[in-house]
Amino acid sequence: MKTAEHAAMVIVGAGQCGARTAHALRENGWEGEITLLGNEGLAPYDRPPLSKAVLLGQKTTAQCALFNDAFYRDNRIDLRVDAPVSSIDRAERKVVLGDGRSVSYHRLLIATGAEPRRLAVPGATLAGVHLLRAVPDALSIVDELTPGRRIAIVGAGFIGLEIAATAITRGCEVVVIEAAARALMRAVPEVVAGYLVERHRQMSVDVRFATQVERILGESRVTGLKLSDGATLECDAVIVGVGVTPRTALAEAAGIDVADGIAVDDTLRTNDPYVFAAGDVCSFPHRLFRRRIRLECWKNAEDHARVVARNMLDYGETYSAVPWFWSNQYDMTIQIAGMPAFGTTSVVREVGSASRLFFALDGEGVLVGASGVGQVSEVARDVRVAQELIARRARIDPAVLKDPSAKLKSLLTAEAL
Repeated sequence: MKTAEHAAMVIVGAGQCGARTAHALRENGWEGEITLLGNEGLAPYDRPPLSKAVLLGQKTTAQCALFNDAFYRDNRIDLRVDAPVSSIDRAERKVVLGDGRSVSYHRLLIATGAEPRRLAVPGATLAGVHLLRAVPDALSIVDELTPGRRIAIVGAGFIGLEIAATAITRGCEVVVIEAAARALMRAVPEVVAGYLVERHRQMSVDVRFATQVERILGESRVTGLKLSDGATLECDAVIVGVGVTPRTALAEAAGIDVADGIAVDDTLRTNDPYVFAAGDVCSFPHRLFRRRIRLECWKNAEDHARVVARNMLDYGETYSAVPWFWSNQYDMTIQIAGMPAFGTTSVVREVGSASRLFFALDGEGVLVGASGVGQVSEVARDVRVAQELIARRARIDPAVLKDPSAKLKSLLTAEAL
């Protein structure tokens, strides 16, 4: 292992990626100082349960903690949960905190994640209008989800649809408003989105597309929505899920390159050799998809953490993991491998009475994405196999992908480009 004496590793962002990187640095033998800087007032925690298990009352926010207090002490990680960073001094190699103090670094990781977009409409600041990103948001939303209450969700992305499923399960009436022509526009092909939306409609969710919110109605608290099609909806609460924006301001102010997130190379290093970025905040070149991408998911934060920790120790490893994502809605699981949105052709395989596999092929017939929707036992294994096929850039006959009797595992011998 390559190290430098008297060096400190500083991580800005005490979320999933930041905490896992600190852990990975120790696992890879780093003996120097590690400083993990957060600004939420909480130790690092797992975010995915916030829209599912926490809102359903199946898990407390305390149970979402990534590690206990002893972990940070035993691993000599200087965790500071109320330490917002105001600037990066690249010349002096230090970060300046909000209180004016500074922390010097040998290598710096920016893992500041992303923040939810807000609705820029009148009434957006009324009581009863919520975003979901952090623990306080989840605790506020839990109080809204009581039987019989009318919940309006703005945005038919994964967060919006997960909250819709949770609200229905808790006995609420739910309407979902989406400005685009369909759900999950940037995430999955239309056939996958359509299958999910149909399930929500079966569960009595009122889903409306190509409609925008013009105004949120109410005096001190929300009472309804005025829509662009002229309709007015009464509601007791509004939950906004219209995407996120990477937190790049700190990097931009320091002169670090930004391109749909902090721009890094395939080792997750920025244009400054002493500064790295990982997780939701960065965009990176991916050799499998032959373009720069940015991912907003738990698995990417985990995978980035392992690689960036080693590269902060000068191993120079490239990142090329196949993306993987999951969502739970009602009694369904949705598991996605690769980048289905990059496909030009969709192939559907029925693998059960209510389970489907959706394969995405690019213009050259290369498998670039696979989505499994239904029961875990019926889709999980095939999605994992598809993940390996995507890693090999396999070309597969669509007829074979469609045939439920054809074993996907046998396709691992398919030609890789």
